Amino acid sequence: MTPPLILIFGPVDPTSADGLPADAVTSARLGCHGLAAATALTVQDTAAIEDIHPVPPDLIDDQARCLLEDMPVQAIKVGGIYTAETASVVAQIAADYSQVPLVLHLGPRGLVAEDVAAEDDAQDLLAATLELVLPQTDLVVIEHMRLAQWHADGEIDLGEAATPMHALAAAGAQWVLVLGAPVRPGHHANVLLGPGGQTASWPWQAPPERNADTGGVAATAAAAMLAQGLEMPKAVEQALHYAEGVLATAFLPGMGRRIPNRLGTQ
Repeated sequence: MTPPLILIFGPVDPTSADGLPADAVTSARLGCHGLAAATALTVQDTAAIEDIHPVPPDLIDDQARCLLEDMPVQAIKVGGIYTAETASVVAQIAADYSQVPLVLHLGPRGLVAEDVAAEDDAQDLLAATLELVLPQTDLVVIEHMRLAQWHADGEIDLGEAATPMHALAAAGAQWVLVLGAPVRPGHHANVLLGPGGQTASWPWQAPPERNADTGGVAATAAAAMLAQGLEMPKAVEQALHYAEGVLATAFLPGMGRRIPNRLGTQ
């Protein structure tokens, strides 16, 4: 039998801490087969990213459409995208395949901007992602600290929304999952906001020290659960259970950050 297929947009991370190599393991562990549309090649070790080489947008488009025209994809996961033009390409593909559930991980934006031009490019990328990709999204996954920072920097416009989470929903995401959101002093939770304002929450466990971004694990796991036909709240619950396990057993192979042990739990 053919396992459910997930099309994953993301970078090739040579450490396999994140990106396409890591997502392929998560997909397989959760009973799915991952297909890859590479958005960048990174030069990095476990301590830091030294350089990012984005893949030209037309090549990303060719990769994805070649796969989508050949195989019935059950879910799409969008991870690292590095140019506004790439965001536009991903948004158009998502619109053309709107029947396929799409999970968007709003994670790190890449290298720290070293000049005004680089900062402008980063702002253009975030704006394009929020304006073009977000409205196509069934589930957006973001860590609370990142969302709060974007709000503080004026990059998330609340408008009439009560919170930045609600602003993402108002911008078009059907479901919003915020990881590590404060619910009361000293307590945090993973909070899911859905259509009509319905919410669900699960206890948040702080990952071990020196962990990399954790949202990518949860986003890929959620895509795997949606590909297998689970409804959104149940898919998220199962994805968070998986993510909690792999982060709790993360290992430290080098001198930098831990790598989630994606084979350690299910």
